[in-house]
Amino acid sequence: MLRPFDFLMVGAMLAAATVTYQIKHDTDNKAAEVRRLEAEIKLENDTIELLKADEALLTQPNRLERLVQTYAAELQLVPTEPTQLARPMELPMPKDQLPVPEGEEGALSASAPSDPIKDLITTGSVDR
Repeated sequence: MLRPFDFLMVGAMLAAATVTYQIKHDTDNKAAEVRRLEAEIKLENDTIELLKADEALLTQPNRLERLVQTYAAELQLVPTEPTQLARPMELPMPKDQLPVPEGEEGALSASAPSDPIKDLITTGSVDR
């Protein structure tokens, strides 16, 4: 004899099996997508490494020098002068030549101890 409770339990088992199958199916799809993305990333990394090697080959100084000599007449290349990059007045000053701000000059002379023994004895609460 089948009771309504039995039908309810069979329905719950079918629903659970359906949900379990759906989750498994979604997981398999996501795993396949992850494998595809990993393959794409590996391909891109391999392409980047190949392009870096190609750039290293193309920018070898010996190769560039041969090309300059071969096409010197057409290109009319000349060495870059240092003044083409920056004029001396555009370069930053060395730190030892920087002017000292006015506020720091006074602070340095005021903080210099006048009498080392008196400075050791005098506390901050005593007026001078």
